[in-house]
Amino acid sequence: MRPFRRVLFGWLAASCAWTAARSAEPAAPEVERGREALTLHGYLKASWSDEAYKRVGRFWGPGAPDPEADPEGYLAAFCDRYGLSKAPFPNDGLPMGLRRGVGDDGRKRGVQIDCLTCHGGSIGGTNIVGLGNSRLDLTLLFQEMTRADGKRFPITPYVINSAQGTVNAGMFSAVLLSLRNSDLSMRSFPLPLGANLPEMDTPAWWNLAPKTTMYYDGRTPAESVRASLQFFLGEKSADELKALEPTMRDIIAYARSLTPPKYPFPIDRAKADRGRRVFEASCAKCHGTYDEEGVVDYPNEVVPLKVIGTDPARAVGMSDKMIAHYNATWFAEKHPANPVMTGYQAPPLRGAWATAPYLHNGSVPTLYHLLKSSERPARFLRPPSTDLAHYDPERVGWTFKPVDAPASLTPDERRRFFDASRFGLNNGGHTFGDKLSEDDRRDVVEYLKTL
Repeated sequence: MRPFRRVLFGWLAASCAWTAARSAEPAAPEVERGREALTLHGYLKASWSDEAYKRVGRFWGPGAPDPEADPEGYLAAFCDRYGLSKAPFPNDGLPMGLRRGVGDDGRKRGVQIDCLTCHGGSIGGTNIVGLGNSRLDLTLLFQEMTRADGKRFPITPYVINSAQGTVNAGMFSAVLLSLRNSDLSMRSFPLPLGANLPEMDTPAWWNLAPKTTMYYDGRTPAESVRASLQFFLGEKSADELKALEPTMRDIIAYARSLTPPKYPFPIDRAKADRGRRVFEASCAKCHGTYDEEGVVDYPNEVVPLKVIGTDPARAVGMSDKMIAHYNATWFAEKHPANPVMTGYQAPPLRGAWATAPYLHNGSVPTLYHLLKSSERPARFLRPPSTDLAHYDPERVGWTFKPVDAPASLTPDERRRFFDASRFGLNNGGHTFGDKLSEDDRRDVVEYLKTL
């Protein structure tokens, strides 16, 4: 079980570190330190050998590039297979999201995942630190890399991801915390914390700056540095976690300094101006107001479940025992989580055009469908890539193909198949746009392109 634990623990450390797009402003010292800490350094031991990275191509079928003779072709094929992107920074020839492991002697060896596995995405050929990875197939990556290392990946008692682009960070964190006592010493048997969390969409962390609370349920203070460090519990002792706190503080400073990419297509400014007025009258109460510089006023609104109406599994699955145990540890010593569950936090909408699919579980493919619930597809194929050829500039989001007969899908299509009937993936709720006229709805979508 030890190699499996390393794979999962490495993913956990990856899943919740703060990342964001590049900043146009000169970097403050802590911001530059955070950028270097995030993109140039690793903090975990290897999950797989270097040979596993080179051997995994044998599972891709005939015609896979040779990793020695054609390393760039092999890298591109690896990224396409598992939904990763080429790193926009020096990374030892590995894709963004993989990193050389760090041995006890400090030397690099083997391969480990990092925070950019989930929080490093690509759109229109641009690879962006901090964009949620809407193509990631974490299950396939784990299974095939483990097999390439001559090991067997065990069956997990919960879903890691059922479709490309979703991940189960919450359940992994619950498992890690259940293996520690309140003083963070290791346990022989896990605590029965009762958490039951589903797979979710990975948010873009460039919207961290205006938030006073974080995570989908808005129960954790955003100023908490230690909250992110809980995802290193698989490998780090209490003293090692405490030593990493300044580094994580710098990474968060880096995230808070950064901005999203700009919409790449033409914008109808007259429609957008009309849409701004509709948005500010109908949506700003929860999502805030904006100008050309970014957020003007963000209310940090956590919307009750009975009001938002979206799938409740993530909100109710964070059990009272889980919150109480977390709050009894060093992680919550300065910034405890709110013991009261309300619902879901309405996010800031900067760069919303780039963050499809929508809702906390990624169940809605475009902004138009977010504002017209009756047309949301229940079962569909996500696109095969994030090239702009698959982008829908009219409805703003990703093109999709409705699926009537899942049994007829090819293996590749099955990995792109999203089914809203699965646990935690219901596409209902957020029906506020249904009351808009068709013209107003399309004007709001046009306005959201400008943010």
